[in-house]
Amino acid sequence: MTNLDSAFQTLADPTRRAILARLIQGEATVDEIRKPFAISQPSISRHLKVLEKAELITTRIEGTSRPRRIEPAAFAATDGWLKQYHAIWKANYARLDDVLDQLRQEEDTP
Repeated sequence: MTNLDSAFQTLADPTRRAILARLIQGEATVDEIRKPFAISQPSISRHLKVLEKAELITTRIEGTSRPRRIEPAAFAATDGWLKQYHAIWKANYARLDDVLDQLRQEEDTP
């Protein structure tokens, strides 16, 4: 549960979610990640450290460059947890649809 807690705590920040959205497009350096944000490079680096500590991204060393990339396997626990609730919500919505259909039929019956 620690990784799941860490992932959700990390994803709670909108800047980190935006960074992940950028990294979905492909790996990028700190400067490439920072461009759309109105924050400093050290601030972006702190966000990247949090993402890396939560194991949501990894860093590849390429000479003096350190491109970051998303770590898809890290989202498996989060995805699995959400799928449990998706099944519950889907069943609840199906029951609600049945109740609404029954109410409509009762309204249509004179």
